[in-house]
Amino acid sequence: MNLQNAEFILSAAAPKSFLRDGLPQVAFAGRSNVGKSSVINRLLNRKNFARVGAAPGKTIHINYFKIDRAFYLVDLPGYGYAKVSKSERDRWGKLMESYFAHPELMTLGVMIVDSRHKPTADDCTMAQWFKDTGCPLIVVANKLDKLKKSEIEPSLQTIRETLELGEETTLIPFSAEKGTGRDELLSSILSGAGLI
Repeated sequence: MNLQNAEFILSAAAPKSFLRDGLPQVAFAGRSNVGKSSVINRLLNRKNFARVGAAPGKTIHINYFKIDRAFYLVDLPGYGYAKVSKSERDRWGKLMESYFAHPELMTLGVMIVDSRHKPTADDCTMAQWFKDTGCPLIVVANKLDKLKKSEIEPSLQTIRETLELGEETTLIPFSAEKGTGRDELLSSILSGAGLI
């Protein structure tokens, strides 16, 4: 799989634009300031592939990237960010709901949380949306480099308990900064989406 062979395909602002060409879709979701773009960039080993916004909440559409003509990386809008208008937040929410209302579109979910904090109510809702689709879910605990070694295990335990993750759900300690967890995330995605 050549991850360098990645191209932006389209930004869907409405359900009619959702891609339905049969390629696997790996959907990435996370709170607005959790470092989702940085995780995607680290995964693909590309610096500015997914735009890293100075202000969180930059992804306002559902963005499709085709990876090596084999699958789509679907970048969902960040959620839970307060500094946008309520009407804008509602619009994002509706767009996300429409995407999740078609579970056949999604092959695999990747949800990014902040390893330093207990998952929020929004995180719990998002995890439930993923579970309701019935497709496999990988949870990425980002910002691992900000934790002391002794804090890692308790932090992962808190994430697993708060999001009510079953044993079958892969939880990956990750650092977009340092690259920790990248290989594990990549192999989990490729096997979870049936690509290897």
